[in-house]
Amino acid sequence: MELTKKLGLNDSGRTVGVISYFTLIGWLVAYFAFHAGKKTALGSYQLRQTLLLNIVFIIVIWGLPFLFGSFWTVEGMFSLSYFLRLLEFGFFVLWIVGFVGAINSEKKPIPLLGERAQSMFSNL
Repeated sequence: MELTKKLGLNDSGRTVGVISYFTLIGWLVAYFAFHAGKKTALGSYQLRQTLLLNIVFIIVIWGLPFLFGSFWTVEGMFSLSYFLRLLEFGFFVLWIVGFVGAINSEKKPIPLLGERAQSMFSNL
């Protein structure tokens, strides 16, 4: 845990929360390297949120083009690529809200997903 001391992170779950927001690989590192041996309430809270955020992001960003790519023939401002960029921006805003909560060691739910994540993944 030398790295956590150098970065100024404490072991109250803040480290797990911060690392878990960096893609699915960051979530896996946070869970197996930091959380599995020493579970904390804050770490579990942040892991639940980021897991659902990652799952929904993958389903939406990869699933919409797969399902509607051949049917969505509108060009210009209403094309599928512009719609996906708007969704990506929305996910980025959700990510920022959750990441700031993790940095501040707060149990602040991500809008639209946070409360659902707590009930869906209550065993984490």
